[in-house]
Amino acid sequence: MSDRSGLVIEPLSRIHNRADFNCGVISLNDYIKKQANQDVKRRISRVFVARIPELPSKLMGYYTLSSLSIELNSLPEKVAKKLPKHPIPTALIGRLAVSQDFQNCGVGKMLLVDAIKRTLGVSDEIAIYAMVVDAIDEQAEAFYQQFGFSLLSSVDESSSPSRTSITRRLFLPLKSI
Repeated sequence: MSDRSGLVIEPLSRIHNRADFNCGVISLNDYIKKQANQDVKRRISRVFVARIPELPSKLMGYYTLSSLSIELNSLPEKVAKKLPKHPIPTALIGRLAVSQDFQNCGVGKMLLVDAIKRTLGVSDEIAIYAMVVDAIDEQAEAFYQQFGFSLLSSVDESSSPSRTSITRRLFLPLKSI
């Protein structure tokens, strides 16, 4: 998939140079360098990368897309009361990162739009109620909120400090797009 400006967004492949990717966040850099291919092979997630046509191996950014069910009690009460009383099917953008060389150029927005378009494309065939994102920090949370994403409630009932809960998980109902 590509847009008018020439940005190409495509599935991760061997031609993409993952070793040089640096978005400034170690966990996101490590994922694309060390884990992404394994997740694709095991069908855990799909990884899509942005690049310039003239530089097919240079990664501008990437996102991951997978399926997820969320508990009804994690949705705002106003939304939840209109839904059936079982886990709700969603599409998850687990990671979205833009290389430092291309930050503040609209690449993140283009990646998000691509993920939403891909999800809408399959939502007529597979039930998907909403897009869900895991924002890595407050800046990422603000990025998603400007596109209409809202915070989900925390459903981690564990009080164990050794267990980490996702506190910046946001959602966007597909019907709102």
